[in-house]
Amino acid sequence: MKEKQLLERITVDPTVMVGKPVIKGTRLTVEYILNLLAHGATPDDILTEYQGLTLEDIQACLLFATKSLENTDFMPLETGKA
Repeated sequence: MKEKQLLERITVDPTVMVGKPVIKGTRLTVEYILNLLAHGATPDDILTEYQGLTLEDIQACLLFATKSLENTDFMPLETGKA
């Protein structure tokens, strides 16, 4: 599936989930799906839990996050300081 088609699966509406990006037709935020993945859930786990979701929806969340970070500058983290 092309990037444009994947990104069309993500919508932002100020009246839905306080304007956070969500998977179209759901109240599942991109942030929530990424958090599930970050904490060890597999795409199959997520698809089993949320029957209406597709693998492309999960891929769209990952792509959306990637695109959102493309032009972001990061400051180095200071480590070892109390």
